[in-house]
Amino acid sequence: MLAGLDPEQRSAVTAPAGPVCILAGAGTGKTRAVTSRIAHRALSGEISARHVLAVTFTARAAAEMRSRLTVLGVQGVQARTFHAAALRQVRYFAPRLLQGRAMPELLDSKVRLVTLAAAKVGLRTDRAAARDLAGEIEWAKSSLVEPAEYVVAAAKALRDTSHEPAKVADVFAAYERLKRSNGVIDFEDMLRAAVWGIEEHRDVAEQVRAQYRHFVVDEYQDVNPLQQRLLEAWLGGRDDLTVVGDASQTIYSFTGATSSYLVDFPRRHRGATVVRLVRDYRSTPQVVGLANAVISQARGAEARLRLELVGQRPPGAEPELRIFTDEPAEANAVATRCRALVDAGTPAREIAVLFRTNAQSEAYEKALTEAQVPYVVQGAERFFERTEVRQAMVALRAATRSIPGETPLRTAVVEALSAVGWAPDAPPAGGAVRERWEALAALVQLAEEYAATPEVVPISPAASVERPATLADFNDELARRATQQHVPTVDGVTLASLHSAKGLEWDAVFLVGLSEGTLPTTYARTAEQVEEERRLLYVGITRAREWLWLSYASARSPGGRARRPSRFLPQLDRSGGAERAGPGPARKPERRRTQIVSCRICGATLLAGPDRKLGRCPTCPSDIDEELHERLCEWRLRVAGAQKVPAYVVFTDATLVALAERRPGRSEELIAIAGIGPRKLGLYGEAVLALVGGAAVDDVCPQKTF
Repeated sequence: MLAGLDPEQRSAVTAPAGPVCILAGAGTGKTRAVTSRIAHRALSGEISARHVLAVTFTARAAAEMRSRLTVLGVQGVQARTFHAAALRQVRYFAPRLLQGRAMPELLDSKVRLVTLAAAKVGLRTDRAAARDLAGEIEWAKSSLVEPAEYVVAAAKALRDTSHEPAKVADVFAAYERLKRSNGVIDFEDMLRAAVWGIEEHRDVAEQVRAQYRHFVVDEYQDVNPLQQRLLEAWLGGRDDLTVVGDASQTIYSFTGATSSYLVDFPRRHRGATVVRLVRDYRSTPQVVGLANAVISQARGAEARLRLELVGQRPPGAEPELRIFTDEPAEANAVATRCRALVDAGTPAREIAVLFRTNAQSEAYEKALTEAQVPYVVQGAERFFERTEVRQAMVALRAATRSIPGETPLRTAVVEALSAVGWAPDAPPAGGAVRERWEALAALVQLAEEYAATPEVVPISPAASVERPATLADFNDELARRATQQHVPTVDGVTLASLHSAKGLEWDAVFLVGLSEGTLPTTYARTAEQVEEERRLLYVGITRAREWLWLSYASARSPGGRARRPSRFLPQLDRSGGAERAGPGPARKPERRRTQIVSCRICGATLLAGPDRKLGRCPTCPSDIDEELHERLCEWRLRVAGAQKVPAYVVFTDATLVALAERRPGRSEELIAIAGIGPRKLGLYGEAVLALVGGAAVDDVCPQKTF
């Protein structure tokens, strides 16, 4: 059972009964550790497998846990999501708790009932607004907030809502009344019913606690107050509890999840065993080094449990940082690289393009389609399948009958979209409402790009004129794009938001749109919200196994307002700005590439200039050639004297140490050392390479170069 486990995993598996907190970094084998712990205890006779309840947050994770336990020879463990476990118990005890009455029907979605509730309080909503209201109600109920308490609770939590908090509270109260009158319950009611059954009925509590005596909770940083209340009801004061989590992957606080239970676990459970899993088996040391560099700047409560990952895989390619002039150029470059990766043998299913919001997907859907790269959209509809986009396309077609043909295209599109409630001002608050606005704004941007390339119409064999794009032309273009992007795909590049990428991994990952205002989003107003945005980038980085690309566009569209790179990115020029095209014919967008430098010994990302020159961390062991270093110092002294300049002007001390450690044998290896550019290569390259090759100082100093 213990074979093949690393020392930290072994400590987690063999920890004594009682409260155990496993802090497991990304890719550190947490599922292996926790299933091995259950199996070790069961097979050793310490516990009975049928008395174990393991809960997680997705059916996929629960199925993976059951599968691994089966392979380990353990049968009978209940591995379920919180909701599945609660539903099973509520159904079992319903005849007793409801005294013969039928169990209420469980709502699959709140949206329809929320729409009715909003109408009852005089609030007209579309589907996006109803989804936002449903999300607020879900947050409140998960946070144990009642309708009368919502306004105060929302203010304390700094909730960003699409309607006035008082109006949301009214909808919340009306929704609860409608549920009761319709005889239905939602998922939060089901969790509350499970809690109520245990807390208020001694016989139910005794039976549940006799059945389940040992508990495991995966992704404990994502637990909300209602789920924690249910967990405590199950425990009934007992402490045989193992929790697994990573505070640096706390990214769902907007749903009510809180890492406070993980952070405070040792305080809440005195004498708890705490084990840290830090050996990363998923990603190359280069990817791990960048992840460490990003999360090392984290602040706040979660940062107290920050883990410094140690890569266990062989070295791989350095992560690439790219800056593009605009978003279309960025998307086209990503699609081109995806095409190259697929052609070189990387399966399309092992490539992912990750972004902050689903509204960003359209540019990548279009670019991948034109590059003939298959793709699938994870956790969201394709752009042209979104309800609001389909409605907008209907409105645009209808507008061709009412808007004069000579109307400028952008103006015509904005006017047509007003029929579906879109206006070209600041995006509204609220997640679904804001995404709806951004999706329609993307159509306006498409219109601007389309209008920028007017059709050239010949008027004679020797002459032609440009014909401005019309709304009818634009509708034809949208129809063409929609048709292309509706081609069904089974195996393709994954397009996903950073939130929906949690728990997944790929060989090659593109993290795109990494600019201020997007990541972190402009709606991250507090220090806590900004830190959650940082953790989103960390989660994105740690999805990559072998190859990682990070990029941003210095403007949204050609000639647009300049943007700065995300504050979370190390080593980028903070002035931003890829080169812009000047007046004259269109040309291929220029792009800048900034290479991340990793320690050649441990793989950590190097941020300080001297460390980048050395190519290693200051704490990693030096392999300097002392005799070569002495000759280089003597050579530099003579050259500086001949040129009448300070010695550091020739080469800094750090550069000399780097030369003596890395001992470059070719010009390409020499110029790869930070601080040695083309000019110094031309001035001193021949002499330095000769010294590295064993030449004496007297042999190289007389050269005419000096």
